[in-house]
Amino acid sequence: MTLRTGVAGWPIAHSLSPLIHGAWIAAARLDASYEAFGPRDAAEFARLLDQGRAGSLRGLNVTAPYKEQALAAADAASDTARQAGSANLLQFEGGKILADSTDGHGLMAALAEQAPGLKLQGTRTVILGAGGAARAAVAALMEAGASVSVLNRTAVRAEGLARALGCDVAEPDDLKRARLLVNALSVPPEVDLAQLGEGAVVMDMTYRPLATPFLTQARRRGLVGVDGLAMLIGQARPSFETLFGQAVPDFDVRGLALAHLRTTA
Repeated sequence: MTLRTGVAGWPIAHSLSPLIHGAWIAAARLDASYEAFGPRDAAEFARLLDQGRAGSLRGLNVTAPYKEQALAAADAASDTARQAGSANLLQFEGGKILADSTDGHGLMAALAEQAPGLKLQGTRTVILGAGGAARAAVAALMEAGASVSVLNRTAVRAEGLARALGCDVAEPDDLKRARLLVNALSVPPEVDLAQLGEGAVVMDMTYRPLATPFLTQARRRGLVGVDGLAMLIGQARPSFETLFGQAVPDFDVRGLALAHLRTTA
């Protein structure tokens, strides 16, 4: 029987996850599918979860705006998901939902790949945003020993995240001292990158476009840029291993994704 999996979010047409997982499924010669599900509201997402509980789905990746709902609906959750306050990976087993978060893993993989010289222990880091993606980033970076502060337009949300995870709310001078700046916002950030010192690393979780104005500006300043595609692939690897119970096959999904982005730009 074909193993059904997929990714759920709204909007979903832009997602590269079906392309990435589909390529790995083909390379591994699995009898499986990875579909894009686009529930338009929380009620539709809940009905999709009911399908999983009923056994018609093996698991799901979850993207905005349903990551927090995914965690809340789970019967059991990993420590990583609970700390992040959201889940981007769900398994359905025996009518129950098991939740996990691989976003932090994806962020760390992206930094290791594209900013290998960055040492996180004690590194001053500023996260832009205070949503689920920001929480996952804060949790992963703090676990790696970074000194993290959060900058968000709505101060109350930044303060809530800081209380929950034990990080700091960013002060005006934090950007000048930061060695790592991560954009976890879904909209282009309004940040003066001239405040960053030489050798700083700038990461943008967005991958459409791959070279965002934020990253382009950073690179023009001679700063190291880390793109959202590296994070997407980084979080997809442990998701694939969990969903299909085997290692990711050796296949150049980044090259495939880049070609797709060029043709759909």
